[in-house]
Amino acid sequence: MADSSNLISLRLTLPAFRPRWPWIGGDLQTMRNWLVKPKPPLDAWPLENLTFDMADGTGDVLHGLLQRPAEDQSRPLVLLVHGLTGSSDSSYMRATTSHLLRAGYPVLRLNLRGAGPGRGQTRQFYHAGRSADLERILQSLAPALTQHSIVLVGYSLGANLVLKYLAEQGAAAPVLAAISISAPIDLHAAQRRIATPRNHLYHRHLLGYMKRDRGAELDSTIRTIIDFDNRVVAPNNGFKDALDYYRQSSAGPMLGSIRRPTLIIHAADDPWIPIDAYRAVSWSENPYLLPQLTPSGGHVGFHDQVLAMPWHDYALAAFLESLR
Repeated sequence: MADSSNLISLRLTLPAFRPRWPWIGGDLQTMRNWLVKPKPPLDAWPLENLTFDMADGTGDVLHGLLQRPAEDQSRPLVLLVHGLTGSSDSSYMRATTSHLLRAGYPVLRLNLRGAGPGRGQTRQFYHAGRSADLERILQSLAPALTQHSIVLVGYSLGANLVLKYLAEQGAAAPVLAAISISAPIDLHAAQRRIATPRNHLYHRHLLGYMKRDRGAELDSTIRTIIDFDNRVVAPNNGFKDALDYYRQSSAGPMLGSIRRPTLIIHAADDPWIPIDAYRAVSWSENPYLLPQLTPSGGHVGFHDQVLAMPWHDYALAAFLESLR
């Protein structure tokens, strides 16, 4: 583990994010991932399939895809955690993997419980607060993989999960650092935003995939995400209702407890997640937090007019290099 006395004084200087034409504005930045579907080929690096028994009596197994650079460069393992309805094959996961492998970092793309190869194969399913699963994964990694430490990278729901885990672990977190991209750190606010009329198409898209993944597609009475959280997520995970799920799982109120350097990226024009929760954080009170709040970028978008990679990938690569 690197000396924390050096890490907490870390500062990062990045070029300003400049949206790539014609992907101007939060909606187009967000939708580019669906419309263009960039999926960089990763065949140049051998693929290892890893499985993780959750050991909680469910028999559930999580799946991960591990790839390593051609030469061991003694760099930390980077563990990527996808967002809602995502998987190890999501375009943003593949893009980050390609950039990091080229930079010499080993990468593990994790599929959360019931996602990717585990879809339809688990008794339980991931949710925004299921940090115990992440803890189990980190405990299960072979020492040879973690000898140079671990860096966590989360996107959207997976980013909230990473932040919640770090806050719960505090100084005991067995990682070097973390990066959060477009995290819904106030889940209730995010639910309200996605339910607005202007987000009708997003809402319908997400709810359709949520119902498909949980086998609830035939239940026509579940018409909103909060219905889904009230009737599927909450009762299956010990929450009183959706609001209790949001309250217990939102990472925002916990950020002050994080004790590992954490780069936090979010765009003010994210159409799904209001910036207000980020503006309410007293960033200066926790020197471990490095916020990068941009005027534009959408939701896990950040498609830049100059950079060959998404701006958030440039930022996380620069952050990783600054830790060396």
